[in-house]
Amino acid sequence: MKILQFPLIKIFIGFLLGILLFRLINPQPIFVFGSLGVSVLTLSVIHYYITRNSSLTYLFGGLALFASVMSGMTTALIHKDSFRHNHYTHQILDYDKEHQLKLLVNEKLKSTPKNNRFLCWAKEVDAKTSSGKIILNVAKKDSSPNIKIGHILKVSGVVYKNAQPFNPGLFDYSRYLENQEIYAQIYSKSHQIKPENYEPGIWASFSNFRETIISNLRNSHISKEELNVLNALILGQQQDISQETLKDYQYAGAVHVLSVSGLHVGFLWMFITFILKPIGNSKKGAFLKLGIILLSLWSFAVLAGLSPSIVRSVTMFSFVAIGTHLKRTVNIYHTLIVSMFLILLFKPSFLFDVGFQLSYLALFFILWLEPVLSQLWQPKNRIIRYCWNILTVSFAAQIGTMPLSIYYFHQFPGLFFITNLLILPLLGFIMGIGVIAILTATFHTVPFWIVKPLEGLISLLNFLIHWVASFEGFIIRNISFSQEMLVCSYIALFLLILWIKTPRFRHLFFALSGIIALQFCFIFQKQNTQNTEELIVFNSKKNTILVERKGAEVTIYSNDSILNTLDNNLTVQSYLVANFCKTSQRKSLTNVLFFKQQKILIIDDSCVYPSRINPDIIILIQSPKLNMQRLLNTYDPKQIIADGSNYRSYAKLWESTCLKAKIPFHYTNEKGFCKL
Repeated sequence: MKILQFPLIKIFIGFLLGILLFRLINPQPIFVFGSLGVSVLTLSVIHYYITRNSSLTYLFGGLALFASVMSGMTTALIHKDSFRHNHYTHQILDYDKEHQLKLLVNEKLKSTPKNNRFLCWAKEVDAKTSSGKIILNVAKKDSSPNIKIGHILKVSGVVYKNAQPFNPGLFDYSRYLENQEIYAQIYSKSHQIKPENYEPGIWASFSNFRETIISNLRNSHISKEELNVLNALILGQQQDISQETLKDYQYAGAVHVLSVSGLHVGFLWMFITFILKPIGNSKKGAFLKLGIILLSLWSFAVLAGLSPSIVRSVTMFSFVAIGTHLKRTVNIYHTLIVSMFLILLFKPSFLFDVGFQLSYLALFFILWLEPVLSQLWQPKNRIIRYCWNILTVSFAAQIGTMPLSIYYFHQFPGLFFITNLLILPLLGFIMGIGVIAILTATFHTVPFWIVKPLEGLISLLNFLIHWVASFEGFIIRNISFSQEMLVCSYIALFLLILWIKTPRFRHLFFALSGIIALQFCFIFQKQNTQNTEELIVFNSKKNTILVERKGAEVTIYSNDSILNTLDNNLTVQSYLVANFCKTSQRKSLTNVLFFKQQKILIIDDSCVYPSRINPDIIILIQSPKLNMQRLLNTYDPKQIIADGSNYRSYAKLWESTCLKAKIPFHYTNEKGFCKL
């Protein structure tokens, strides 16, 4: 590929490796800065002598790669908030207790059924100057104070460190937050929050501006659901979209439409360029147009919340605008690499953001694969050609993002191509009228003759999405896909497309080798599952769930309400998907189980259990009223397990008794699932 000949690509690959290595090994700052300094100094010396001795060229190249790796590690280190000496993670030593914090509100997040949520910046912790991002949760049942972006709040509440998933195979929300430099959450009630003052800034100004637009749109009598979709399409605000609508977009393969990305930014760029046509193309006029375009694009990015996908899009279109101004041909691959390099230079954590990854993969495969697909058929009819172009772009993007999407979401929307054929033409009209509506709403309410067509188009969009999503038989769910398979699938996909573009024997050999490697990876995963067995006590607050796995066959033990709804149980399905297995039997809970030559006694709230038994393990469920000391004296078990269905107060008493008797005690509501 010609792109590999671009000089910056080698440095960029090293830079990416540096960010990844920093996340994996978490090195000390002195090592990172020291290694970077030594590598740069050595490079300078070799560069001085390289003109006299060409044999040093390879050494120079190797050291340059090492220096780029260390540059990536240094960038990740500099931008890691928790390395600051006054970060709240160094000040809060006792989590799960009440603390007093002074917080600056930066962003309103999507609410949960119980709490309103805000992303804040810690300014003080227990009267000590502090820093770092933290999530504020305010209970909904109280009359929540009017919290706005830019408010400085004095908050009392319990601070919780991000917890690991309490059940196997579930989405690791703690890692997701850590990727965004968020390490804790504070839970508070309205009477514990006192607004102190207001700190004006760019975020607060744009937030107020955005609220003015949304308020004027709301006063223009746009239906609630249509307004929420419009806010997502143009302003990047997805917080108020209903779960049902969001699920429809996911099932139809159109959830990317709700995230402001290249499609939206490209339309805005063309719209601004069209408006600025009356300005002449003189030197001053061209410079003025460039300035207005760049200012408009980045203002829009801030207004939409600076999500990874919009930052990528605005950065790329900024390069395109600058290239157009300089009247130079813009190599789109070079623009792609430079934009990604600059973004990661200022925000290395974006590399681990799902939206950022999918955005760049989709764009790369559209640029690389779409020309090949479009050559398969070249219809002469304009309408057919337009539809064919939509299909080729959709297929290219979908092929490129499919492995990563399956890895993260474990499902695949089979009707994505129909969705794109239906909504992309409609989306153009919505974006056009929507931008006019947004511009009008910056000053006053939007006229009826703009509102009603816009509302009708969005309503039609939602209807089409819901119609496609209703064909649930075309949605492939619960696809097992490991990290190793993800890597192998992209290697195989890359080699296969390389052979299609340049059909040579060695490329065919490498492509087939990649496919075989992917198959071996899948076989290895299945074999690994087949050769192991385990018994899992899940953490479930209302019901008890036990899973016994022998190879790929799984037996579920629970009550009837769980057993009858297993297909919709996220906890169980996540476990099955992660372990490449399936449910073979569903059984009601009994008092005694046998696993790996161990006797397991299960005691529920009835406290009825066999007396003539010598159990190795006792599992307590549904808060039985028993005397733990008497139970230990009677059975002398090797371990006591209490699942999440037990009262916390009971579990604390049982734990203290077991601690005195030196018998291991595992409470799943504190330690997570228990694996035997």
